Amino acid sequence: MTTSISEREGLIRAEAQIRSQAERLGFDLCRFTDIDEAWPAAARLLEFVDAGRHGEMGWMADTVERRKHPRAMWDGARSAIVLGVNYGPDHDPLAILGDRSKGAISVYAQGDDYHEVIKSRLKALARWMVAALGGELKVFVDTAPLLEKPLAERAGLGWQGKHTNLVSREFGSWLFLGSILTTLELAPDAAEPMNCGTCHACLDVCPTNAFPAPFQLDARRCISYLTIELKGPIPREFREALGNRIYGCDDCLAVCPWNKFAQAGREQKLAARESLTAPSLADLARLDDAAFRALFAKNPVKRIGRDRFVRNVLYAIGNSGEAALADDARRLLADPSPLVRGAAVWAVSRLVSAEAFATLRQENCRNEADPAVLGEWAIAADI
Repeated sequence: MTTSISEREGLIRAEAQIRSQAERLGFDLCRFTDIDEAWPAAARLLEFVDAGRHGEMGWMADTVERRKHPRAMWDGARSAIVLGVNYGPDHDPLAILGDRSKGAISVYAQGDDYHEVIKSRLKALARWMVAALGGELKVFVDTAPLLEKPLAERAGLGWQGKHTNLVSREFGSWLFLGSILTTLELAPDAAEPMNCGTCHACLDVCPTNAFPAPFQLDARRCISYLTIELKGPIPREFREALGNRIYGCDDCLAVCPWNKFAQAGREQKLAARESLTAPSLADLARLDDAAFRALFAKNPVKRIGRDRFVRNVLYAIGNSGEAALADDARRLLADPSPLVRGAAVWAVSRLVSAEAFATLRQENCRNEADPAVLGEWAIAADI
């Protein structure tokens, strides 16, 4: 169907109005793309799932058909508006890795939950669009089965680098994404070409070798997956590589050379809380459920729950080399959670003498009923 000159002029005005309104609402980038063409990302997704690289994230396999193309989410959609919010840090995210008595929390999780911040802005933009321009629309922020990074690449916000994350010319590695599918037919912006060149810094820095090849990720080896998505004990082969990373990992993002163009985020709600930039492992190990919920109120970390989080803290304590932290790990040998007790065994085994560990094993195994925890004691005793 052809579009008349007057209709096209009206769309140009509408597009300018959308960008202007998005900027007023605090979005740093606003681009458009059509969704009529083939979706190469679908093949990559199927390969990822078929290889089992999604690990325990069963929801990815369950929704793979809906992720194959934006139209699979909503057949009536004609265009996508992809928006970005800069959350660039004002410090070196990797500096904390040198202080093993402190915990490293991924930059994106040091402030308020970005889902809520961005969703409220998307809804405000959607309400304005319906009132001013008409049409139908749906909003998405990460949690829905929509492949936002390929969509952002098509819309020109950036490109998916060799680490599979989005890289922006203007903001480097630090963009939160939100999307709006609409029945309006908006003129697409130019896609951003891949600008990684021969650089492979993001692949080389990965502590667990989570990239089988450029542009491929095995989530089962990724520290972000291990510390956030994995519900059970983290495999022993990865525990030392965790270092003091207790929620997520920024290594492959932070080393990207395009970060030389990055700038600190301006949204106060997404700014790092002082209590989460370099928290004491000793303090975190003492969190009960109520204290955990209070510390991480309105924060992404709250999603994984106290037990999984303290599990991560204990692995970091075991990697700290700080004998002073042994008492914090020892106390958690009696924690109500088997997940926490098992991680405490590993931490204690790395911080106390063989004789002290043997005594603790004798004292604690007497009343231990969980097979996984007993297994931790047995393996640690044999090493």
